Amino acid sequence: MTKYVGAHVSIAGGVENAPINAAQIGATGFAMFTKNQRQWKAKPLTDESIEGFRQNCEEHGFSAETILPHDSYLINLGNPDPQKRAKSLESFIHELKRCEALGLKFLNFHPGSHMREISEEECLKLIAGSINSALEATEAVVPVIENTAGQGSNLGYRFEHLAALIDQVNDKSRIGVCLDTCHTFTAGYDLRTAEACDDTFAAFDSTVGFTFLKGMHLNDSKPELGARVDRHESLGQGKLGLTVFEYIMGDSRFDGIPLCLETPEPEKWPDEIALLKGFAQ
Repeated sequence: MTKYVGAHVSIAGGVENAPINAAQIGATGFAMFTKNQRQWKAKPLTDESIEGFRQNCEEHGFSAETILPHDSYLINLGNPDPQKRAKSLESFIHELKRCEALGLKFLNFHPGSHMREISEEECLKLIAGSINSALEATEAVVPVIENTAGQGSNLGYRFEHLAALIDQVNDKSRIGVCLDTCHTFTAGYDLRTAEACDDTFAAFDSTVGFTFLKGMHLNDSKPELGARVDRHESLGQGKLGLTVFEYIMGDSRFDGIPLCLETPEPEKWPDEIALLKGFAQ
């Protein structure tokens, strides 16, 4: 199968511009927001934007399987405050429906934070409950849990957290996982050598399972292993190095899913995409 490589591209001027922006950097897949990620609400997508997005995707060879949209950074599905959690759930459902309107298959999201007010187990239960409510309110889009660096009180930094959420989701056909290489590393899972990659991905497979892997974020890391800090670096310029990216591009377990850069210098994306494609040959 094919490796779908790209980056998290801009939607400035409308979501219909995302596929164009992705094609311009040589991408075969991409990530995007469907609205301003730092606002709770957004104007409904117009028919013109929806049609333009679909046409531009078709023109540039992007399918729903190659696109990994991301929800708002404001959403916390595990917020201990019931009113705030309800606001997050409402926004999450709204984002899932925007993806449905665009013909997209996935919605990537950060699981949530316990705000140091409740236990990890209680928070994971709240997050899973929010996911179940969102699935009941929508049709087909698959929420994709992104693993985190474990910064602050954020959950999702252990593979066990991801497994616990999946275990509590009622419809297993509508849940997935996105692994971020920087987050994985700074959460304490080594990826600096082929042997370390073997061990870390074996742990992921035994704890979560590759059947749930729906996408990846490919980022080098400014912080050290286990620092629990989320700061991305350009490929080969951080503490990870290039081995993990060569490993991923040469391993069939990562075929057929969007592999998206979130590295900090967009002007480098065409070269980074070309580098990754070269590793796959």
